[in-house]
Amino acid sequence: MTCRELAEKIEKLQPDASPQDVARLCLLLTNSHRDVSALGDLVELQSAWRQIGLRLQLATDQHAAMTHELEELASSDPKEFSQEQVWVLIRAIKVQSQILQMYVGHPLLDV
Repeated sequence: MTCRELAEKIEKLQPDASPQDVARLCLLLTNSHRDVSALGDLVELQSAWRQIGLRLQLATDQHAAMTHELEELASSDPKEFSQEQVWVLIRAIKVQSQILQMYVGHPLLDV
């Protein structure tokens, strides 16, 4: 299956999707499946789409929560960081790596 064919299937399933959303879904779906030709099956495509949607929603929610924590952290003096504030930074790095991993399609270094 080519990216164009996958994009056409996505557009049929979600006709109101923007070109950016279709491209994003193509990338996420192809990165999550070793056998991209399996996505030609409508049932398999819908299942993969739901799984990717859930993973993306989870990552988005985590990112939003982490952004809030980082904004609070940015207003404090780095010289005075507590152990908890350092853990906020570490969690932020993990969240960012999870999102990046979804888009590049292979595991990154385990932080």
